Amino acid sequence: MSSFAIRHAAVFTVDPENRVIPDGTVVVENGVITQTGDDREVTIPEGCEVVDGRGHALMPGLIDSHSHSSLMRGVTENMQLMDWLPWYQLEHRAMTEEFAYHSARLCYLEALQSGTTCVMDMFRYMDRCADAAGELGLRVHLAPYVADRPGKDFFSTREENRRLIRSHHDSQSGRVKVWMGLEHLFYCTEDAYREAVQLSKEYGVGIHTHACEQKEEEQAVTAEFGRRSLAVLDSYGILGERTLLAHCVWLNPEEITRVADTGTSIAHCPVSNAKLASGVAPVPEMLAAGINVGLGTDGPVCNNSLNLFEEMKFASLIQKASRLDAMALPADQILRMATINGARALGIDNEVGSLEVGKKADLLLLRLDRANLTPYSVNEQGGNVLWNLVFAADKSNVAGVWVDGRRLIQDSESTQVNQHTLITEAQSQGLALHQACRDLSHTRIAMN
Repeated sequence: MSSFAIRHAAVFTVDPENRVIPDGTVVVENGVITQTGDDREVTIPEGCEVVDGRGHALMPGLIDSHSHSSLMRGVTENMQLMDWLPWYQLEHRAMTEEFAYHSARLCYLEALQSGTTCVMDMFRYMDRCADAAGELGLRVHLAPYVADRPGKDFFSTREENRRLIRSHHDSQSGRVKVWMGLEHLFYCTEDAYREAVQLSKEYGVGIHTHACEQKEEEQAVTAEFGRRSLAVLDSYGILGERTLLAHCVWLNPEEITRVADTGTSIAHCPVSNAKLASGVAPVPEMLAAGINVGLGTDGPVCNNSLNLFEEMKFASLIQKASRLDAMALPADQILRMATINGARALGIDNEVGSLEVGKKADLLLLRLDRANLTPYSVNEQGGNVLWNLVFAADKSNVAGVWVDGRRLIQDSESTQVNQHTLITEAQSQGLALHQACRDLSHTRIAMN
């Protein structure tokens, strides 16, 4: 693997001190960061390729801590969660290996083009998702959509999850990780949750599931189980440092304390939560309690976009607006949620999520000399660039994306696949999937 250096960039390390280097250089050798610092203090190894970073910001690749690959973008609209779910389930009734593969390829390409280097994907036929990740080169964590309650046999099985761990965990030079994936309390038996805890310990893998997304959902859980979602999950032994809960919009103060005490992480999906009218998660209270909170898109089926720049901006603004507090979730906090917090939620913060010596080179290089980021001024506190990375930047600023030191995006184009062919095939497969869902619409069953 070749060595390279990115010189004279505004480097946002997102290290424990949130260090910003206005005229910085990062050296990568064999996929690992070996030097980072002021350009005047860094020694460029002989024969090292040099990338001119003038007029650019360099930061860790973004981490999507909760997503669902899909070809069903813009199909199920103007519905709240409990009304939306029966329509969404049609996709899984119609799902095939081929549909899953093209869903993952399209979503992983969009993620990379938006500066995302790692995706936590909860989906189906995830061996094919691993194939798609291998083609495109990004880092993925795969959590099969497991459901074992009666009537939910169109999701993944517990045995599929076990097989995927044995066949794919830590594959592709460690870029592919497999988790225990549990859909929801209404989809999974107590045995499924308890087995997930057992296998998490046996294989050393994480547990990923949904919880407390919508008020009506929480009321339905309480009516069914006699207690709230978090209490049920806690009684199953699910909470812990290897567990990542998606959403958690309706946690109360006592539950926030319990999540913090157990070391459980949360994937916050603000755009999806707003679009499905689920509400605004109490993220400032979560962070204040010491909970590790990452950011997730929740996938194109309930977000329409996989753009974490959009997610960062909205995550901050929805808190400011709903609380009438302009100081809520400032840019530096949001940037950490989209990078190192996401890495910590996935258990890989010792490998990626910040630009530090010894970490893998998952990098995002952004053009500053574009209309949306001009004028720019950088100092050791970040200058106006820090704020504009969160509130103004978008995928049009993405100049380069690297994973494990391999450049995957150059000037908005994939270096690994033919984008035109990939998108053309996804278009054809997507329309076929839409028709298959329409053909199965008679099987739709109301959540309640």
